[in-house]
Amino acid sequence: MLVREELHKLGIKHLIVELGMVDIITDLSAEKQAILKLNLAKSGLELLDDKRGILIERIKNVIIEMIHYMDEIPKVNYSDYISEKLGYDYTYLSNVFLR
Repeated sequence: MLVREELHKLGIKHLIVELGMVDIITDLSAEKQAILKLNLAKSGLELLDDKRGILIERIKNVIIEMIHYMDEIPKVNYSDYISEKLGYDYTYLSNVFLR
C-alpha cells in the first residue's frame, strides 16, 4: 500500500506492485527516482536499480512465497523450481551470489 501511495503521489504509472517488485510503465527522471528512493527509505524500504540486486530480490521472493504462501512445498528440487519460476538456468542464478 505504501509503495502504491508513493508512486501515485509522484505520478508514476505502474502495472504491478507485488512483494518486493514494481513494474513501472514510464521512464523515471533522475529527480523522481531520487524522491521515490528517499521516501521509501523513510519507511525502511529500498529502491533497487541494479540488475544483480533486483535478481537477488526476485530469488528471495520466490523462496519466501514457496515457504510461507504455498499450500504445498513443490515436489521438484528447490533449485529447479526457482530456475523455472524465474526463467533462468540454475548455474546462472547461483553465480549471482558469488560476486
